[in-house]
Amino acid sequence: MRRTLTIRVVTSVAVFVFVAGTWLTNREFNLGWLRFFSAAVLIATLVLTLWDIWLWRLPLIQRIPGVPRCARGTWQGTLTSLWIDPTTRKSPAPKTVYLVIQQTATLVTVKLLTNESRSTSVLANVFEIDGSIVLTYLYFNKPDMRIEHRSRMHHGSAVLDVSGQPVRRLRGRYWTDRDSKGELEFTQQDRRLADDFAEAAEYFR
Repeated sequence: MRRTLTIRVVTSVAVFVFVAGTWLTNREFNLGWLRFFSAAVLIATLVLTLWDIWLWRLPLIQRIPGVPRCARGTWQGTLTSLWIDPTTRKSPAPKTVYLVIQQTATLVTVKLLTNESRSTSVLANVFEIDGSIVLTYLYFNKPDMRIEHRSRMHHGSAVLDVSGQPVRRLRGRYWTDRDSKGELEFTQQDRRLADDFAEAAEYFR
């Protein structure tokens, strides 16, 4: 709906500029071609929808400067927490986790799935900075009810370097509002989008 509205506004502005230019040049209006306005909006909507959902992901298009790097899919990797347990004075052992990236040319959403919780992005983006591609996102983490006594809901952020074209590795770090932090690394990808931890694990068996 928002994309269609944007197309209508842009098309209307273009029509206004064209009509104004015609009048300033010839001192007359020729509005007969406006009967194609609806068709033009429809075609523009279809083309932009195809671009947003599919065309931008094609390998040849991915090489064009300015096109966002495609990291879409389910990634298997490792979460290494740097949090120190006050009882044992040790950090937890690294664990296998899954990162689900749903991505179009204009929108990115990220889910981090572990055996104990799910983190869902509230804001995410893939962009270039200083010649490197990065995935950044802010997230809300909701632990399973069985572990809420030792792991409360929290917010956090993550920054991952995106390597390869096509993308072959995601690596970076995360921080939370519980004063904890850690490292994330993902090296295996499946093009499907998992809904939960169990489904993601099935993809890599």
